[in-house]
Amino acid sequence: MITVTEEQFINEICEKNIRQEDISLLLVETLIKNGMKISSAESCTGGLISKKITDISGSSAVFDCGICSYSNGIKEKLLGVDKNVLDTLGAVSEETALQMAEGIKTVSQSNIAVSTTGIAGPTGGTENKPVGLVYIGVAKKDGGCFAVKALFGEKNERSRIRELAADCALYLAYKELIR
Repeated sequence: MITVTEEQFINEICEKNIRQEDISLLLVETLIKNGMKISSAESCTGGLISKKITDISGSSAVFDCGICSYSNGIKEKLLGVDKNVLDTLGAVSEETALQMAEGIKTVSQSNIAVSTTGIAGPTGGTENKPVGLVYIGVAKKDGGCFAVKALFGEKNERSRIRELAADCALYLAYKELIR
């Protein structure tokens, strides 16, 4: 699994001449151009991915749904996350992110789906799962699902961690689409 820090994420988009605030626009334009749809399953970002997509005019052509699945019960009931995974590995885990992305892709029948689950803080962190740890899942209709472990907690406040997680999820989807 790939691990990314804030610095690595910002450096990568800068190298590609992409401003962080333009990621959602690039994604929506690419989806429209290719006649594709995206969906999201969010926990720690609390609907921010959905907001960033729907802030773009024309996004209704490419965005069917987003589920804000803050509780484990909703992750299990609506997204099909395995109860055993939640009980043993926890909501903040690679497996949960993967199952959330697959679950929303199945529910929405979208071409690509993203998920976020993590600890935005300032409370809730542990030694093994510190504040700023976010798992981002990406699932594609044509098969394939992967997760990225993001470490966005160094010196960041809750709002910045959530912003980075949402933008990173959207960027990962964009990268997959332009491959």
